[in-house]
Amino acid sequence: MNGRRIEATEIQARRILVIDDEEANVLLLRSLLAREGYSDVHAITDSTRALEAYVALAPDLVLLDLMMPVVDGFQLLEAFGRHDRAEQFRPVLVLTADTTIQARRRALALGAKDFVSKPFDVIEMSLRIANLLETRILYERLEARAGS
Repeated sequence: MNGRRIEATEIQARRILVIDDEEANVLLLRSLLAREGYSDVHAITDSTRALEAYVALAPDLVLLDLMMPVVDGFQLLEAFGRHDRAEQFRPVLVLTADTTIQARRRALALGAKDFVSKPFDVIEMSLRIANLLETRILYERLEARAGS
C-alpha cells in the first residue's frame, strides 16, 4: 500500500482542458498527459473559444497559458471566476513564460491555484497536475459528505 487515499486511476480519469495558443505547447502537454495515463484531455489554441469549452466540458483542471492574442489568460481567469459558484473548486494551473512577480500575483489573485514558468520540468509538472486533481477529488468528497 502506498499510503494514498485516492487511486492513480481515479486521478487519471479526470477531465483536463489545455488552453494555449502555441500548438507546440499543446502537443507537449498532450504527450506529457498521455504518458502519465490521462485519457480525457481536451485542448484549445483559439482563446476566443476557451470560455465556451470551459462551460461545455466542465473540466476538473485547466492548464492555462497567460500570454495569448485577443483573449489572454488573465481575461479567461476572470471569466472562469464569474462562471463558477463561489464555493466551487475547479483548479487552474497557469503555465507562462512571463515570470514577473506582477504576473504571478495577478494570476493568483484572479483565482489560479498554481503557477509554473515555461520552460517547465516535466516531472514537477506531472506532480503538480496530480496534486491539483487529488485536491479536487477530496473537495468533491467533502461536498458530498456535507450534502448528505
